[in-house]
Amino acid sequence: MIRAIIVEDEARSRETLKSLLARFCPDVMVVAEAAGVQQGREAIAKNEPDLVFLDIEMPDGSGFRLLDSQTKAPFDVVFTTAFDQFAIKAIRYAALDYLLKPIVPDELQAAVEKVRQNKERKHNMRKFEVLMNNLDTPLVEPKKIVLSTIEKLHVVEVDRILRCESDNYYTHFYFTDGKHLLISKTLKDVEALLEGANFVRPHKSHLVNTRFIQNFSRDDGGYLTLSNGEKIPVSRRKKEKILELLHRL
Repeated sequence: MIRAIIVEDEARSRETLKSLLARFCPDVMVVAEAAGVQQGREAIAKNEPDLVFLDIEMPDGSGFRLLDSQTKAPFDVVFTTAFDQFAIKAIRYAALDYLLKPIVPDELQAAVEKVRQNKERKHNMRKFEVLMNNLDTPLVEPKKIVLSTIEKLHVVEVDRILRCESDNYYTHFYFTDGKHLLISKTLKDVEALLEGANFVRPHKSHLVNTRFIQNFSRDDGGYLTLSNGEKIPVSRRKKEKILELLHRL
């Protein structure tokens, strides 16, 4: 049984979520409700939940600040929010989960299933720290993101990512210091994660940090040379976009 708390200022929204959980996620038991940040802190301290459904905008403050006050985090969080691109990007960069209102049953079930599968709640504090770090300044682009490998969870600085390369359902991350990580995400998913962070996809198998592009060569069908000397192919249909980008850099 998953012990859950709902932190949401609107009573109707709390009732709707409870009804959806009862119908579609019967192994989730709502042990407490809170109508704001302060009540949420008290409910978490008293009930020690496995999962907190957390609204972002509430009258007495942001749900993000509730997490900022936690000294330990042996619980998972699923944010519930109306569409807010700024907030959603910050949540995704920290490898946390969210549900858009109105909540769809399939998405609720998928979020709860991730909680069931999560064996590393001890790392949640690091995720919360990344979230708060990225929220400290206007999120034009992320400063840090959370990447998970088979061995551990990694907090990495985005401007240290040199490039990413597809490997079927996995993606290789290559860093400026020569380090490498293999992540269980497709390159399409990684491209979506890093949207707005100055990355470009010159080829179906490659995603490149534009900071490290040195030049474009038309030889051999076209390729980019990176700051470390690596050559990344440019597909024919991406050539015009790459040239436009280089003129703006």
